[in-house]
Amino acid sequence: MYLAIEGVIGVGKTTLARLLQTTFQANLLLEVFEENPFLSHFYEDRARYAFQTQIFFLLSRYHQQRRGVSELTAGGKNLISDYTFGKDALFAEINLKGDELEMYYRVHEALAEKITPPDLVIYLRANTDLLMARITQRDRSYERNMERAYIDQLNQAYDEFFLHKKNLSSPVLVIESDPLDFVRYPEDLRWIENRIRQALALAPFQPELPLPLHNEE
Repeated sequence: MYLAIEGVIGVGKTTLARLLQTTFQANLLLEVFEENPFLSHFYEDRARYAFQTQIFFLLSRYHQQRRGVSELTAGGKNLISDYTFGKDALFAEINLKGDELEMYYRVHEALAEKITPPDLVIYLRANTDLLMARITQRDRSYERNMERAYIDQLNQAYDEFFLHKKNLSSPVLVIESDPLDFVRYPEDLRWIENRIRQALALAPFQPELPLPLHNEE
């Protein structure tokens, strides 16, 4: 079983991947941001550094996926990733234009043919205000200049990509994360686990499980 968790910056992809690891007895494949030397410059001047940032991410994710997925699923081992290779093109559509975007598409298309798609993509949705609050709270140095308008644009692009595209290589399970706090509430995490098992027909799962309700004091 190969699961990939997707969603906009700050939605909790890596946190959820780590929390699900024990339940599904899975290896983890986590996206690496800090190694991109253009990232902090990109958030300061998106137009100037967009192409370098995108190409670096594309090649980095390609090498990690080509090597990591096969190694981490060897012998039938389960794998959970906190990103998909395909989502890189989503960022390119927002950040690149003209000849740069066309060149990016050609490279992405050639590399994508060699990438193993997940058995299921878990798309975590959240409203933009919640995402901005989480980004501010975790206070990563390269995210401090991130604009709300950019996150909102990404949010809309993610919805278009994962909710409306018909040619995705993997089935998508949509999780509305606004009412959930799977870090504080174990029942929220169990609810997500059940949805995953249900989507993949993995026993044991309950056919219907209501959304958890929290009594805040």
